Amino acid sequence: MPAPKLYDTLSKSIKPLTQTKAHDFGFYACGPTIYAEAHIGNFRTFVVQDTLRRVLELSGIKVKHVRNLTDVDDKTIRGAIAKAIPLAQFTQPWGEKFANDCQSLNLLPPHVEPSAVDHIPEQIDLVQTLIDKKIAYVGADQSVYFSINSFPNYGKLSGVDKIEINQSHHPSKSSSLDADEYDKDHISDFVLWKHRKDEDAEHFWQSPWGEGRPGWHLECSAMSLKHLPHGIDLHGGGVDLCFPHHDNEIAQSEAATGKPCAQHWFHSEHLMVEDQKMSKSLGNLYTLNQLNDTGYAPASVRYALLAGHYRKKLNFKFDLLKNAQNHLKQLGKYQQQLIDLSQSPATSYTELCVQSIDSLLINNPFASAWEALLNDLNTPEALGQTFLTLKQLDKQLKSNSLNTEQAKSYLKGLSLIIAAFGWDVTLTESETTADIPADIHALAEQRLQAKKDKDWGACDQLRDQITAQGWSIKDTPDGYELIPQN
Repeated sequence: MPAPKLYDTLSKSIKPLTQTKAHDFGFYACGPTIYAEAHIGNFRTFVVQDTLRRVLELSGIKVKHVRNLTDVDDKTIRGAIAKAIPLAQFTQPWGEKFANDCQSLNLLPPHVEPSAVDHIPEQIDLVQTLIDKKIAYVGADQSVYFSINSFPNYGKLSGVDKIEINQSHHPSKSSSLDADEYDKDHISDFVLWKHRKDEDAEHFWQSPWGEGRPGWHLECSAMSLKHLPHGIDLHGGGVDLCFPHHDNEIAQSEAATGKPCAQHWFHSEHLMVEDQKMSKSLGNLYTLNQLNDTGYAPASVRYALLAGHYRKKLNFKFDLLKNAQNHLKQLGKYQQQLIDLSQSPATSYTELCVQSIDSLLINNPFASAWEALLNDLNTPEALGQTFLTLKQLDKQLKSNSLNTEQAKSYLKGLSLIIAAFGWDVTLTESETTADIPADIHALAEQRLQAKKDKDWGACDQLRDQITAQGWSIKDTPDGYELIPQN
């Protein structure tokens, strides 16, 4: 089976992704800052990454997926202080909410999900290494900074080094930045360790440089060095992280180790909503719960987020969700027909996926769709090829010209595509009409009443309880529908 190929942000070229070393293929992805509910713009990146991981694994590449959680930075600290609760008490519910949303979207859990707070010692050790190498220094404000002038290739990922950099920056000047959030066009030494300030309250740790906390950029370098000691084969994130976060990560890691930070860089473009940029002021930062409350299940959202190529902006429209719903129904219908015609012994979606992992025959009807996924994760092309093949299948079904062996070939190919896209396709009638446990039904009724009372907080809480027990709830004009998760 040919190796998947993917665009590399650093080399500006499409390169193969192969497991060339004895260790697992190291895939590091920047995770969320757990201070609020993630929106569909955030999830576009995570869904794309999940699809790529599935393609890699279906291609026979053994992946070790590491995705971090940022639980200490300016935003999380502000949130904890505003609610007058400990940092962990503030971030934990948001971390759990993110995990539940990932499960609803059928994202494979990462093999390791480290948090910044749990890796303070590793971050301190990395800062000390950079100080010892005279790449970092203690500034006048007692924070520790990385000197970008000490790293000649700074900005090589984003190309920011082509911008004229003011060489007069001095460690003692205020141009050294200690904020986790700042203008992307402001170039200066960046903070590694932030000296404790009054506004940090009790959120600080002891270090060789005094009380303080790590800067935002430091955690990914420290955690990837620990959990992927053989190196990062593929590093992913949203395009907004290219500068400064990933440029800073490269500088930290490469200055400390003398080795490349990552062999391949993978970035997903922004999401637009109804032809507009996503923003709080426009009220279009939609969450999964909000979309579900309008009748669109997470499976449809996942489908819609993969409708465009990951390297191009995707215009997310409600018509896209409607089309996604219809397409998923078609996929389920055709797959069930193929199961019946091929007399497949498989009794579950999982078993079908396992059967299709080992090989996809060159002459398989869905080979062109699979090849599109192997070629720079071209999901729109793969979708187009999939439905062209289903159109051909439909003709054979209507003419009763499909024999058992042909049905098996179609089933193998379609199951592989479904597995790669991570679609949640219901296969059998029994799965959709499963008995609903009394406690789940009771929670759903409570949520329906909360919705009538416009108690949206209770609605979200009850939905999370239902999801945690293995069920999805979809709002309908008549009330709701409960669907068991695969």
